[in-house]
Amino acid sequence: MCDARPRLRDELVKLSGWHAVAAALAAAWAVWASGPSWLAPAYVLAAVAAVPLAAIDVAERRLPDVLTIPLIPATAVLLLLPRDLDAWVGALLGAAALGGAFLALHVAHPAGLGFGDVKLAVTLGLLAGWHGWPAVFATGAAPFACALPASLALMVTKRARHLALGPYLLGGAIIVLTAARFLA
Repeated sequence: MCDARPRLRDELVKLSGWHAVAAALAAAWAVWASGPSWLAPAYVLAAVAAVPLAAIDVAERRLPDVLTIPLIPATAVLLLLPRDLDAWVGALLGAAALGGAFLALHVAHPAGLGFGDVKLAVTLGLLAGWHGWPAVFATGAAPFACALPASLALMVTKRARHLALGPYLLGGAIIVLTAARFLA
């Protein structure tokens, strides 16, 4: 079995200095958004991972497996820290639902939605599922609503090209999880 460390290092070495600032801001948001709870480690992990994921997706139109795959079980395990089994089962169901929905979209139109987006949706489904079904549905719809203005601008200017969905998935999740904090 090959060692994932060199691949991870190769992915992260592509990042510039501003990414460290963005990761620090993401971690600060995550601590605030999770509230004073044991949810913070899961939120922080996902928020810090979001920085290189978004940067790589914008630059290369891909979400690397070396980041997306380990994020799923790591987030699931960290969601065990609050010791709320009902919420954890809800998180697993949210991950299955959001991942399944994005998998169906990928199968229907693989050129329009990559498999990296499906794997990222599973992680985001875990976090949204912790907060219940309305958060899962909103997390599924938010990226498309967020991407709509950019998509329309590209169509109007006749510069249509493949739009990296990863940053919109992450931005939509940030909006939904921020709303969950305000509604808690």
